[in-house]
Amino acid sequence: MKRNLIAMIEEGMHGFSKGQKRIANYILNHYDKAAYMTASKMGQLVGVSESTVVRFAIELGFDGYPDMQKSLQELIRMKLTSVQRVEVTNSLIGEGDVLEKILVSDAEKIRRTLEEVDREAFEAAVDKIVAADKIYIIGVRSSSSLAGFLNFNFRMIFDNVKFVQTTSGSEMFEQIMSIGPNDVMIAISFPRYSKRIVNAVEYAHSAGADVISLTDSHQSPIAGVADQLLLARSDLVSFVDSLVAPLSIINAIIVAVSRKKMDDIRVRFDKLEKIWDEYEVYDKAHE
Repeated sequence: MKRNLIAMIEEGMHGFSKGQKRIANYILNHYDKAAYMTASKMGQLVGVSESTVVRFAIELGFDGYPDMQKSLQELIRMKLTSVQRVEVTNSLIGEGDVLEKILVSDAEKIRRTLEEVDREAFEAAVDKIVAADKIYIIGVRSSSSLAGFLNFNFRMIFDNVKFVQTTSGSEMFEQIMSIGPNDVMIAISFPRYSKRIVNAVEYAHSAGADVISLTDSHQSPIAGVADQLLLARSDLVSFVDSLVAPLSIINAIIVAVSRKKMDDIRVRFDKLEKIWDEYEVYDKAHE
């Protein structure tokens, strides 16, 4: 895992050339803008050549400028304030067609997630979920919507699902205090990361439960203790992140789990359909 880029620059400052110090100072003072800037543009701004910017990245230990830029983008997503996020995304989108740019960007996130996701970790996660005594689902802040969607669908399949409410740190621990080695915790977290979910994941791991982490990066605070790590692309979209790729991973988990529980699902849904009809849960007149 790459070290914090800002710390690397600060530590190496005394050994940089005059031109490299210009690049370093620009990144330290304008990291939110530098993360989405081409090497050529940065060179123009600080008064050095594009090749000097590229060599600066290589000297820091990166494969090239895009590799350093990716590291910086991952870092700033944890550091940017909501106001900075809005400013960065407004700069990236410009004055063009917002609808088209966002939808095309979301499609690209799903494509890259498909290429990069760990298939073995996905299959192992599905097997752990199916075999678990109890399934704990947790997501905080914007990620709670993803956790809620997973909870809604899993409750159609299982009787042993617990949706962890995270409005209070103490109440959260009261809900997960009984988690143990035969249980699974599915933790969902995307920037800006919440300390609350980090505490829950660490507790579940220490209790011997299997931890499935759905997040965006190996640098995510819930990645290190995951037994199965599922990474989904998620980039800045105004003051929030796009969550279409993690939602697609969740859809895939639901389908994969349901295929392994097909006999049970047939029985459960047959019973549910009778209940829904009896109590007029759905509007039959418009179906």
